[in-house]
Amino acid sequence: MADEEARPRRRRQARGEQRMAQILDAAAVVFARHGYEAASTVKISAEAGISPGSLYQFFPNKEAIAEALARRFAVALAAAHAAAFEGVDLGDPDLDRLIDRVVDPLIDFNLAHPGFEALYARTDQPPALRAVAAPLEDAVLTGVTDLVAARAPHLSRVEATLAAHIAAQVFKGLLPMVVVAQGAERQAVVRELKKVVRGYLDQVTAG
Repeated sequence: MADEEARPRRRRQARGEQRMAQILDAAAVVFARHGYEAASTVKISAEAGISPGSLYQFFPNKEAIAEALARRFAVALAAAHAAAFEGVDLGDPDLDRLIDRVVDPLIDFNLAHPGFEALYARTDQPPALRAVAAPLEDAVLTGVTDLVAARAPHLSRVEATLAAHIAAQVFKGLLPMVVVAQGAERQAVVRELKKVVRGYLDQVTAG
């Protein structure tokens, strides 16, 4: 009897989780397309293909949606950072292998969350997203700085940090091309992105 009663609850819970994920997917698109200030629950519900009333069953307002979206991004970005940097040998003599190890998880994150970079780059990003994402992006930058420092001990920490900033901006600048490309074209763009990063790191770390 208990199992029979629990099954409908589990089904309702699963449907609710699916609907919340649907709303957050739509919110990422709307925030990236229109900006946080111009976004509205009406636009988000329309993008999600549901009524505003259905949206309000899960989120009371736009701010609550932004906070939930920020938590989702934070979990995924933390996992990408761990995959990119935890346990990696930053002094690996095979720089191509090292670049693959660091870059691939970050590309995968952005492909899975195409609205993140567009939203995070805006000046009107939601405060919840900024508060959650900034420390994680700082952690990624620290990882790149450590990589540069490990390969170029002749550089000061300030110089290594500057090089990391530039490498990160190169990555971000080419990332939109990766996101919009498909199939073989995307693979080609990723290869070119890595070539550019490799070329810059080669110059910076040359002693």
